[in-house]
Amino acid sequence: MSLADRNRVVLLEDRVENVSGAEFPLNFGGQDAVFNLEDFENSFDINIVCVTETDIEFDLIGVDASIANALRRILIAEVPTVAIEKVFMVNNTGVVQDEVLAHRLGLIPINADPAKFLWKQPGDIPTDQNTIVLKLDVACEVNRDAAPGETDPKKKYINSAVYSNQIVWDPKGEQERQFADSPIRPIHDDILITKLRPGQVISCELHCEKGVGKDHAKFSPVATAS
Repeated sequence: MSLADRNRVVLLEDRVENVSGAEFPLNFGGQDAVFNLEDFENSFDINIVCVTETDIEFDLIGVDASIANALRRILIAEVPTVAIEKVFMVNNTGVVQDEVLAHRLGLIPINADPAKFLWKQPGDIPTDQNTIVLKLDVACEVNRDAAPGETDPKKKYINSAVYSNQIVWDPKGEQERQFADSPIRPIHDDILITKLRPGQVISCELHCEKGVGKDHAKFSPVATAS
């Protein structure tokens, strides 16, 4: 078998063979398989198959499986994003406990360019350069315009379900001018946070910070990278 054949991934019915590269010295007798960066650059290629607002599919050509896996792990763990890091609960009389509600809020993806914010180190005070402030103030009440005998909570009550579009950005410092063309907000408006019934309220302040997925999964910019 030639060295070129040994570098080909083989898909069989029950297994995958030759997933590891062979480009290192003394792996095969009489063959020089030293890794060469220039040769790698000439043989490596990326073929973009499909791009949408939320997905990208591409093929890595001429690359060892270990390098492709390293790229996958970088996408998951080392690309910075902005996410809700601290939740200051002012009032929560709903059925979802403060800790669970804070966790759900933290997983909501935020539309903010991380390149425009500084890393917030332990001990740093919040500023308009390292922190985004969001607020969530929702109260559920009876809809007096609902038809008699109405059983659908969405019609019978006002704010029976709390969604991500009810999170409001509270700009600080120069943020309003800096992000005038792209106001900071949750990426999706229809993420269900919790449900309420008349008399129940939620009031909290949310602080977003810059982070990476290796610190917490909420900072990972990809849902899956495979």
